[in-house]
Amino acid sequence: MSWDEGPSGRPLRLDLVLYALCSGYALALALTDKHYGFRVWAGFAVAAYGLALAHTLWLRLSPRATGRWASRWTGVGIIGALGMLAPLGTLLAQRLTGGDWSPDPGRWSAQPEVWVIERSAELLTATGTPYVDVTALGRPPVVDDYTPYGPVMPLFGLPRAWFGGSPAGDLLTDARLLFALTAVACAWGAWRLLGRPRIPVRAAQLAAVFPLTALTWATAGPDLAIAGLLILGTTLAAVDRPLWAALVLALVTSAKLIVLPAAVVGGTLVCARLGAGALARFCGVFAGTCAAVHLPALLIDAQAMAEHVLWFPTGLGAVSSPAASPLPGHLIAATGTAGKVIAFVLLGLAALAITCWLVVRPPVDGADAMLRIAVGLGAFTLLTPATRFGYLLYPAVLLGAMLCLRDADRLREADRLPEHRRPHRPGLADRADLGGRPAATSARDDRGDGDEARRPAAPTS
Repeated sequence: MSWDEGPSGRPLRLDLVLYALCSGYALALALTDKHYGFRVWAGFAVAAYGLALAHTLWLRLSPRATGRWASRWTGVGIIGALGMLAPLGTLLAQRLTGGDWSPDPGRWSAQPEVWVIERSAELLTATGTPYVDVTALGRPPVVDDYTPYGPVMPLFGLPRAWFGGSPAGDLLTDARLLFALTAVACAWGAWRLLGRPRIPVRAAQLAAVFPLTALTWATAGPDLAIAGLLILGTTLAAVDRPLWAALVLALVTSAKLIVLPAAVVGGTLVCARLGAGALARFCGVFAGTCAAVHLPALLIDAQAMAEHVLWFPTGLGAVSSPAASPLPGHLIAATGTAGKVIAFVLLGLAALAITCWLVVRPPVDGADAMLRIAVGLGAFTLLTPATRFGYLLYPAVLLGAMLCLRDADRLREADRLPEHRRPHRPGLADRADLGGRPAATSARDDRGDGDEARRPAAPTS
């Protein structure tokens, strides 16, 4: 709680550090990265994070400032407009000039996963499966021939397959738009399911305007859609809707297999809250949905599907995955055969440790479940030999969502207490925390929600 809304101006100090680091990262990317889309985003992001940093510094130096602009949300809004929406629009327009499938990343206005998913949707409509037989191409296969996603992911490319072909159609059916809309819709749906709780500024900083999120928003997008669906599925389990949770988690797992641990955590949460019977129904819906989604592709060409979804990402296919970010798992595996064994042993030990954590202390609320998923996906990203730096988006987004779920869970717990024992509920007019402690009343401490937050807190009951 102190990290999010702590006393003595701590949020502003952390905001200054965060925006300074983000500005430095964006500047380094703008000056050194070989990808055109990354450099375009970074140019906008340097200005966005720089303005947010300047605004935060003004807040820090002007403790008595009031009005609409005297809010930590102003910096978040600047980054959202200038660091996310502006570069996305620029790259969408620039993509119309070409550059897809070029071997030169200096021409890419969208990352390869965008074209691959759109191509897989065209294959799906033409052949019934998004997976091409790479042994029947008449030439050696290359990386771009692969679709390393489950059969749900091509659905994001269907608008392009159906309505693309003209400049206006291509602009409006870019898969990045559907990824972004899916992420926003899932976050909004989860927020409504939770009873529309207060959204901490720190949650928005982690989940929305963190550099990995903002960069993915503008240049790629599938991981944002996956993260949004994970949040929605976990929230459904947390509000005791196990069948809907199973359906959503089955669909997201059928889009990207690496998020399967989230379904395990979701099932554990359902069992802890509703018992073994609910878990059995959850597992039935999950397994049935996965089977129904995968069956068509398996019937048409099971070998091609295995090559794309299983063997290619694990480095066992005809072409090895290019995912090789210098994270611990990859660095250890790069030392040789012994290093690969050590990397997989460490990954297995991490999986075992998280499994024991689930068994010994199963999650009983949404925030706890979101933390387990964030830790699991973070450990996978850091320790797997073939990994991408961008996958660290998952723990960042999920930890941001955890902050919202934490507040919602505490409010629900408070509602179960007798009236005379309920703590005062915080709102814009006061910043008392959910444990019943009164909020600080200095102007510098109460930046979180604008000038209304400067009013003194009401006493707790």
